[in-house]
Amino acid sequence: MNLIRPFKGLRPSRNKSAEVAAPPYDVMSYKEALNLAKDKPNSFLHISRPEIDLPEGTDPYSPEVYKQGKVNLKSLMDKDILARDNEACFYVYRLTGHGVSQVGLVVTASVDAYDANNIRKHEFTRPEKEDDRVRQIDELSAQTGPVLLAYPASKAIDAIVASESAGEPESNVLDADGVRHELWVISSVEKTAEIITLFDRLPALYIADGHHRSAAASRVQKLKMSRETRIVTGPKSYDYFLAVAFPQDQMQILAYNRVVTDLNGMTPADFLDYLKVDFIVQHSDDPVVPTKNGVMGLYLDGHWYKLTLSAKLRSDDPIETLDVSILSNRILGPSLGIYDLRKDKRVDFVGGIRGTRELVKRVDSKEMACAFSLFPTRIEELMAIADQGQVMPPKSTWFEPKLADGLVSHVLD
Repeated sequence: MNLIRPFKGLRPSRNKSAEVAAPPYDVMSYKEALNLAKDKPNSFLHISRPEIDLPEGTDPYSPEVYKQGKVNLKSLMDKDILARDNEACFYVYRLTGHGVSQVGLVVTASVDAYDANNIRKHEFTRPEKEDDRVRQIDELSAQTGPVLLAYPASKAIDAIVASESAGEPESNVLDADGVRHELWVISSVEKTAEIITLFDRLPALYIADGHHRSAAASRVQKLKMSRETRIVTGPKSYDYFLAVAFPQDQMQILAYNRVVTDLNGMTPADFLDYLKVDFIVQHSDDPVVPTKNGVMGLYLDGHWYKLTLSAKLRSDDPIETLDVSILSNRILGPSLGIYDLRKDKRVDFVGGIRGTRELVKRVDSKEMACAFSLFPTRIEELMAIADQGQVMPPKSTWFEPKLADGLVSHVLD
């Protein structure tokens, strides 16, 4: 089975892309989704966050929510706001924003390759989030949120992508955050076959973001297969999942910073004394934005501090050397009593796109006791860890710019 294959994408009709495109379903609260979709009946948020069309307070995991999403998807298709391509295609997707431009391909990626670890993971999933995606995909009979994949840079793939995106895009959307989303269609059978061959030569693909969506796609495949009442030959649509693949040398990872509610009974002075055992602690007049591994910022009691890990504690282990690991293993766990970042409510995560201002705001408001600014995980580190079959700590990566929902969906026939 091929690593990727083209598909008949479900897309906004011409000139409707700006009305449909929406931020990813999991980067906003209910109220933010409600406000974003206000007076926008064609927004994809009515499909990805259908609880906004139900009474406030509706459990987002209730059966009514998934059914409403199905109703809303059918409505946009019936009104020809969304329509499927007649031929199986790949799509060039260019993201431009926050000082970065990256160009990749919208594909469907093999579930079997995912199960065989040829599409590699670097995070554990949470059962309740996985269950949510299974129910959503199964109810809609469509995958509407793409998995973000990285692939080892390939000049041959780059050349095709550059050639196919030389003309005017089919979709061109500037979102509220100033990120431009452009889409070109590759429908040539010869060109799609060439792309398939080039991807099959790659050593692996890597999940950058979307571990719950890819895990859910694997479960949906088994669910669909169990319902088949006839012998099925050849690959089915549910054997593949929606993804956008970018070359690793174009992808940008920002820091994923941490804020903590309390000092576990310590005073600020006690906490600083504890940190001096493993770190060189230096007061800073300016916010600390780390520029190398082993250095992090601490905002505490109205002051910034630069924390530099003692040289004797440096590790060659690919996971232990990550700053998110250093913070967890040297500070959050032993001093603050935070050992399970997935479940402990005393720690929260702040995407690097929000900068140090958000950290200061949350501490100065007394919502949090302290904040840590971290050096970003590099894409090469992510790939090396995935190659070893290991996993990174939760919330280790924040990718920017974010993909839009709604520009291409994958229907499960």
